[in-house]
Amino acid sequence: MITFFYLIGGLILILAGAEMFTNGVEWLGKKLKLSEGAVGSILAAVGTALPETMIPIVAVLYGAGDASEQIGVGAILGAPFMLATLALSITGITALLCRVNGKHRKHMLVDTSILKRDLGYFLGLYSLAVLTAFMPTSFRIPMAVILVLSYLFYAYRTIKDGKEVDCQDLLPLHLCRNKEEPPLYLVIIQLGASLGGIVLGAHFFVSGIEHVAEVFHISPLVLALFIAPVATELPEKFNSIIWVRKGKDTLAMGNITGAMVFQSSIIPAFGIAFTPWVLSDIALISTLLALTGAAVVYCTLLLKKSIRPSMLAANGSLYLAFVAAALIIY
Repeated sequence: MITFFYLIGGLILILAGAEMFTNGVEWLGKKLKLSEGAVGSILAAVGTALPETMIPIVAVLYGAGDASEQIGVGAILGAPFMLATLALSITGITALLCRVNGKHRKHMLVDTSILKRDLGYFLGLYSLAVLTAFMPTSFRIPMAVILVLSYLFYAYRTIKDGKEVDCQDLLPLHLCRNKEEPPLYLVIIQLGASLGGIVLGAHFFVSGIEHVAEVFHISPLVLALFIAPVATELPEKFNSIIWVRKGKDTLAMGNITGAMVFQSSIIPAFGIAFTPWVLSDIALISTLLALTGAAVVYCTLLLKKSIRPSMLAANGSLYLAFVAAALIIY
C-alpha cells in the first residue's frame, strides 16, 4: 500500500507541477522577451531535467560501490534514450489524437529550424560522449570540458536566435488569475513551486518503482537505464502533451529536444569526469537506439522539411526493442 501511494502521489505531483510549470515558463518567456526556441529548448528543458539530473549526481557522489556507479552511468544514458524514443513517441501519438482548429494534423506544427539545430547538436555531442568510453583515460577531462563548452555555445545560439514567443493565447498565470499581466515575482514563485513539486513527485515515483524492482530482483543498471528514467522523464512528457493539445508543437518538441541536448552534454560530462565511464553491452544498445531515433527524425526534417506525427509515434518501436534486448540479456 505504501508503494502504491508513493506511485500515485508522485504521479499527481508531477502532473500538477507540469501544468503549473508550462503555464509559468510561457509567462517567463514573455517577460524576458525570449523566442519559442529559448523557452522550450532552454528554460523548459533544463527546468524539467532536474529530476533525472539529480539521480546520477547523488548516486555517484554519495553512493558507494559498483552498484552506485552502475546506477549513475545507467541514469546518465537512460535519460536521452527515453527522450529520443518514448517521449518523442508519446508526443507523436498525442498529436495524432488531438485536433487543432477542428482538424487533424498532417504534420507537426513546428519551427523545423529549431528541431534541426537541437537534433544536430544531440547527435554530435552524444556520439562524442559515447566514443569517450573507448578513448584513453587522458582524454576524459578534455572531452568533458568540450561537452560543457559545446552546450554553453548551443544555449547562447538558442537564446540569441528566433522570434519572440507568441503569447496572444496565453492563459492567466495560475497564481494570478485576476490580472492580464502578472508581476514577474509571481511568475518566478509559481515556477519555483512547480519545479519543487515535480522533483518531489519524481522522488516519490522513483522510490515506489525501486521498491517494485527490488522485489523482482532487477539489476541496478537495468533499473537505472529502464525504470528510473520512465518516472523522471514524466515532466517532459506531460509538458509536451499539454503543449501539443494546445497546438504549441514548437514548445512541445523543443522541450524534449532541448532536454536531449542537455542530457547528452552536461550530464555525460559529469559521468566522464567522476566515473570510470565503462559502458556495458546493454548500455551501448540504449545509446545506439537513442542515436537511431534522433537520426531518423533529423534526416526526415532535412529531406522533407517537415515531420509527421506518425513518424514520431513510430519511435516507440525502438523503446520496445530495448525492452526485448534487456529481457534477452538479463
